[in-house]
Amino acid sequence: MTSQAQSLSEASTSDGRQIPALVFFVVLCFAVAATGGFFPPDEWYALLNQPTYAPPNWVFGPVWTLLYLLMAVSGWLVWQSESTVSKRAPLAAFGAQLILNAAWSALFFGFHDPGWAVVDICLLWLAILCTIVLFRTHSKTASMLLMPYLAWVSFAAMLNYDFWSLNR
Repeated sequence: MTSQAQSLSEASTSDGRQIPALVFFVVLCFAVAATGGFFPPDEWYALLNQPTYAPPNWVFGPVWTLLYLLMAVSGWLVWQSESTVSKRAPLAAFGAQLILNAAWSALFFGFHDPGWAVVDICLLWLAILCTIVLFRTHSKTASMLLMPYLAWVSFAAMLNYDFWSLNR
């Protein structure tokens, strides 16, 4: 058994706080996801000039569901790690990226402002990168679990920029 798998197995049985903590991280991440539901794509979005490479709308739900789940497990792995290094900065970075993530939907779909959404998504990208670097000190697995998120946000940033450019 790998050391990370053994760590996960021991964490689930050795400390009664581990499973509730995992549930907390899942609920936290999906609460952020739910904020996007307050700002669904509307007629304004349907009328925008779209980049040719924009994926169909149905793609976003499954992709984000997987990414939020990976984020939750990643945050939990850092929280439960036995590292002697403080977890305050990594978890603060994790929280910051969640806030920026939630803000994007409000800016783009709620306020219909792709320009400010570009600013937000660039800050989000930096916050994710910072989180990845800080998480690596506590758990290489946690750090790696955020790589698909960074890749998707990289794509989303390019897409957001093109939406802004095409509709100024």
